[in-house]
Amino acid sequence: MGYHKLGSIPSKRHTIHENPNGGIYYEQLFGTEGFHGVSSLLYHCHRPTMVSSIGEAIDIRPKAAIDNNIASRMLQGFKIDPKDDFLKSRISVLFNNDVQIDVASPKKGTGNYFYKNADCDEVIFIHKGSGVIRSIFGDLKFKYADYIIIPRGTIYQIEFDNDINRLFIIESNSPIVSPKRYRNEFGQLLESSPFCERDLRLPKDLKTHDQKGAFLIKIKKQGRLHYVTYASHPFDVVGWDGYCYPYIFSALNFEPITGRIHQPPPVHQTFEADNFVICTFAPRLYDYHPKSIPAPYNHSNIDSDEVLYYVDGDFMSRNHVEHGFMSLHPGGIPHGPHPGAYERSIGQKETSELAVMVDTFKPLKVTQAALDIELKDYWKSWLDPKS
Repeated sequence: MGYHKLGSIPSKRHTIHENPNGGIYYEQLFGTEGFHGVSSLLYHCHRPTMVSSIGEAIDIRPKAAIDNNIASRMLQGFKIDPKDDFLKSRISVLFNNDVQIDVASPKKGTGNYFYKNADCDEVIFIHKGSGVIRSIFGDLKFKYADYIIIPRGTIYQIEFDNDINRLFIIESNSPIVSPKRYRNEFGQLLESSPFCERDLRLPKDLKTHDQKGAFLIKIKKQGRLHYVTYASHPFDVVGWDGYCYPYIFSALNFEPITGRIHQPPPVHQTFEADNFVICTFAPRLYDYHPKSIPAPYNHSNIDSDEVLYYVDGDFMSRNHVEHGFMSLHPGGIPHGPHPGAYERSIGQKETSELAVMVDTFKPLKVTQAALDIELKDYWKSWLDPKS
């Protein structure tokens, strides 16, 4: 999101950075999209290339139970079973070639291993729980309603404060960035943006682990989980600077854009990637035209699938929604408020709802795990009860 630095770095890049205990620190360029995208320069106590062993790979690619979906569906995200391990707790429910959507209920974090997603940027939304994520860039403390944005290739560990945690996770095959229309030509967020740089929490408390030994890094690459052991601690960085690093944005810091009449979903956009966007429906005042209808109007999903993950508050457009529910409204058919919701919204002044929306511009495939937690016959819920 902007330039940041921590720890000790030389005054000029690609020059000697002396270790006061003898020798030099080892520079690493960390970035995505080759040498074109955002990047950071890290300085290690040891060469970050020392691999001592490589184990067998495990296939973790999601598999489609339905790969041509036309039915609206409601998934009960809290129905998944909690698991001790962070990675094993992640259950893929929807995916395509651009994005993978998981729900997770980890009791514990990564434990004594490290994790690197070499395929995707990750967005971890914290529905329940708190803790800290430690990475090669420093520490980030997280809590309820936080989006944790982790660039691909980041080596990290996650720790939770207790064993009751609920996560909504988005994996993107392209970089997760703020919408271009929110930024000027220098990359600064505009006055009209619904959030600004002050709202972002950046890594701090860089701790240098100058250690050699055997350190297991589980690496996701091409949909497989590789077990790779390194001969030095991955968090041996003494300093870094650049534009590529994890950060946190709280959905509670999103400043909703409102108007006299109902605003379209793009006003809620928070992040974008190739072929999909992420939006935040935050507590907000309703439309203030004297004859406004606050409920969303019926609209056609011709070019996109819409996923809405319900976090908190009263969801006025749905008749039966609980925390952790996730609706899928596929492209090809219109959708809108449930019977009675349109009328009930008239005269309402505000909403306390909090939800995360993912709109994809290519169809999503549905996994068996999604079908296992599906609220049956949701697609019939728009029928007039009187008929």
